[in-house]
Amino acid sequence: MAFKLIDLPYDDTALEPAVSAKTLSYHHGKHHQAYIDKTNAAIEGTDHANKSLEEVIAAARGSDQGLFNNSAQSWNHGFYWHSMAPSETSISGELQSMIDDAFGSTDDLKSKLKERGAGHFASGWVWLAEKDGKLSIEETHDGDTLADHEGVNPLLVIDLWEHAYYLDHQNARPAYLEAVNAKLNWSFANANLIRGTTWEYPGS
Repeated sequence: MAFKLIDLPYDDTALEPAVSAKTLSYHHGKHHQAYIDKTNAAIEGTDHANKSLEEVIAAARGSDQGLFNNSAQSWNHGFYWHSMAPSETSISGELQSMIDDAFGSTDDLKSKLKERGAGHFASGWVWLAEKDGKLSIEETHDGDTLADHEGVNPLLVIDLWEHAYYLDHQNARPAYLEAVNAKLNWSFANANLIRGTTWEYPGS
């Protein structure tokens, strides 16, 4: 089974000015494609060839760093594209209640995501996740992922690698985080919460 680069769920210009068409073109068409290609090359002819991407990630963790990095980054990027939306989306009553309980308000959650993302050293990801019925903000470094973390259900993610924002915001990661906070796809978060299990990469 070869994995595919999933289509963006919106046009290249849909997230401007938070994320430009040029950034999306390079980030999706070059970076994400490269992770997919390297994952496919690594699993060809192996026992991993007929596994789901989530199964490949779990099998590679701790045993094959190269395959883990590329498969995890393939998954993270697919999740990231869906974590943003061109226009405002609504937060479900259940999710809003959980946000209020954990952070005080949606604005407080966004401030905390910005704070944690800006303070994250070097490359990685900042996540909104659900654990044991409660919301938390999680960080993973470099290519690490929450895709295979038992008991952790990721709801949204923001990419902290420089290639996600440098063309638009240069080294001003806080400005990028502020802009992306306004594009968070709460409908996607609602769906992930209702499903109660980790999102599955659709490009298999």
